Amino acid sequence: SKRIIEKNLKVCFKKIDQKEIKRISLGMWDNIGRTFSEYVFLNNFQKNHKNLIKLHGTEYLDEIKNSNKPVVFVSGHFANFELMAMMIEKYGIDLSAIYRPLNNIFLNKTMEKIRIKYICKKQIKKGRSETREIIENLKKGSSIALMIDQRVREGSKVNFFGSLATTTTIPAQLVKKYKCDLVPIYIERRSKFHFKMYVSKPIKVGESKTIEEITQFLNTVLEQMIVKNPLQWIWTHDRWKK
Repeated sequence: SKRIIEKNLKVCFKKIDQKEIKRISLGMWDNIGRTFSEYVFLNNFQKNHKNLIKLHGTEYLDEIKNSNKPVVFVSGHFANFELMAMMIEKYGIDLSAIYRPLNNIFLNKTMEKIRIKYICKKQIKKGRSETREIIENLKKGSSIALMIDQRVREGSKVNFFGSLATTTTIPAQLVKKYKCDLVPIYIERRSKFHFKMYVSKPIKVGESKTIEEITQFLNTVLEQMIVKNPLQWIWTHDRWKK
């Protein structure tokens, strides 16, 4: 992981030195540790979310909620990323969250129960049946939330921080075929257990835009999120693996 972290940081920040690599790495591990420990306290986050998570962009959530038209929320693994789906559902929006199962099948069963109970009732497991379930939920009026920052087996090679990275095209396909708006969301840890979550204005994608152009746009949005606070992104994924 140390080797991958250093490689990734050098891809994103061309002139980074070892001191800055160490600072970002330590900050990342601190955030990961806090995030794991917070799974035990998700019930507290649910009960006290108004005090612990400051929400920006409520006017856009109101717009989505009142339109009764599903959207595609996109983000990455920032701060305590689980809280974003929780906040959207708490706001009263019908939501389906896509998740990647843990490699440990026994721990994954526990994690699935936690996510369904405290984060988002509708969970879609990444896999062969993923696309079909997403489409079924969209047709029923459920918005979709997914992370776009991990390397995928099936996707397109798209520019990400100046280097090609295999990137999911699922959000681009959904907005093209079902004419959904794109809604980037972002969360950052402001103190030990206080957060700010940002909901962007829904983006209407023109029919002339290609799958590749939409996917590239999303990678650019993701870059801006990472640069905003690099200590709170997970740098351990081999994002630029060839």
